[in-house]
Amino acid sequence: MAKLDETLTMLKDLTDAKGIPGNEREVREVMKRYIAPYADEVTTDGLGSLIAKKVGKDGGPKIMVAGHLDEVGFMITHIDDKGFLRFQTVGGWWSQVMLAQRVTIVTRKGNITGVIGSKPPHILPAEARKKPVEIKDMFIDIGASSRDEAMEWGVRPGDMVVPYFEFTVMNNEKMLLAKAWDNRIGCAIAIDVLKQLKGEAHPNVVYGVGTVQEEVGLRGARTSAQKIEPDIAFGVDVGIAGDTPGISEKESLSKLGKGPQIILYDASIVSHKGLRDFVTDTADELNIPYQFDSMAGGGTDSGAIHLTHKGVPSLSITIPTRYIHSHAAILHRDDYENAVKLIVEVIKRLDKETVEKITFE
Repeated sequence: MAKLDETLTMLKDLTDAKGIPGNEREVREVMKRYIAPYADEVTTDGLGSLIAKKVGKDGGPKIMVAGHLDEVGFMITHIDDKGFLRFQTVGGWWSQVMLAQRVTIVTRKGNITGVIGSKPPHILPAEARKKPVEIKDMFIDIGASSRDEAMEWGVRPGDMVVPYFEFTVMNNEKMLLAKAWDNRIGCAIAIDVLKQLKGEAHPNVVYGVGTVQEEVGLRGARTSAQKIEPDIAFGVDVGIAGDTPGISEKESLSKLGKGPQIILYDASIVSHKGLRDFVTDTADELNIPYQFDSMAGGGTDSGAIHLTHKGVPSLSITIPTRYIHSHAAILHRDDYENAVKLIVEVIKRLDKETVEKITFE
């Protein structure tokens, strides 16, 4: 594997960390370690979202940059007599990407390796073989011979299960392969925005936020925004890449390496026109590449943030990513770096007067 520079080391630490909705502690600690040197104070809300505050000017507009800490995974719900584990998905999964995949069960006594199994096709009737196995018919095999043995090893109902995958720099070193890009890349963007603003003069108060429980309903975004009361918010997340075989331009236009995505519309938000224009004008002025995208389904933290308090002008800026909500996804380093650059330049151009103008545009 290529030698990891400072940025890649951070991305590896973030993606390797394990944290499904409601179990984000390990990821929060990693994010805190990286963001604290650039923040004036680091706090959490009551649900566990991380809030790092950096003052450019006291009393200036509050700008929130939010990525979510959690990744899609599973939770143990039952251990059967023979020691096989039944589980619940936490976040959205497509059954076809799950079978035979290695997972890690995080127990009080340490981590246990398992594999997702089902009844073998050899003994299924011909009709059943043609159909995808339903998630309810899958189980996790940890090699235990009984319920007692599994419990002896520390497994309990409620334990989190995460996909097992190692962060990998691909042959094209700009292409990065990892689990949990959704949404550790958003956490990395929040960290790097604060880092790039260190020593830069701007008349705002910036909040780099790692929200909890996004994958089960944008929950931490709501609570952290209630605490911050931002004037402007950016939800930073992953978006759909449309550059793999079989995807038509009608379904998705975005390509890896062609810039971050400016989300016009999704099921949770109609993006704020004034803010969207301000961001794209800034990008045009500085020749920062970007792509427009919209999604009929799905949503990001912006969907919850923009509905808090009196309403918050919000925009989702996403990184086109292949194979999200699976064990391994791919994104392009340039898109990540351009997203950071764009958000930093936008923040440097914001002040009280500009925020008021954007809000009422």
